[in-house]
Amino acid sequence: MATTPVDSANLILKLYELRREETMRKARNFWFTFNPTSAQEYMGAMMGPDSGLIRMVASYWDMACSFVVNGAIDAEMFNDTNGEHIMVFAKIEPFLADLRQIAGPQAFRNLEKVCLAPPVGIERVKQIGERMRAVATQMSAGAAS
Repeated sequence: MATTPVDSANLILKLYELRREETMRKARNFWFTFNPTSAQEYMGAMMGPDSGLIRMVASYWDMACSFVVNGAIDAEMFNDTNGEHIMVFAKIEPFLADLRQIAGPQAFRNLEKVCLAPPVGIERVKQIGERMRAVATQMSAGAAS
């Protein structure tokens, strides 16, 4: 499917509008502080009170990435205008294989494809993951003070 730059831009703007919805904002704020270290920890949180927030953000970004994978949004434009999907993927990437054993082999497939497609994709994912873990450590240290 040939996507025009205007079509891509319009869909990206629509995705941005959806991110501004109140519950989605709450879910996105939660994900900033959600730092699972294993598939078991992730799945444990999925069974807890924050399950809806976890599912909302994870499914939103996998859906948005499916638009890229299927040609509805230009990949370069998507990656130029978004970065949050990489943060989400960076948080689960270290234990993605274990998550797929629990949730199924298609879990996060579109998110993974979009994040890893650029030549520096995995390096960017690793850098953002390290940065998010450092922020989590700083936040924990601040809370303990």
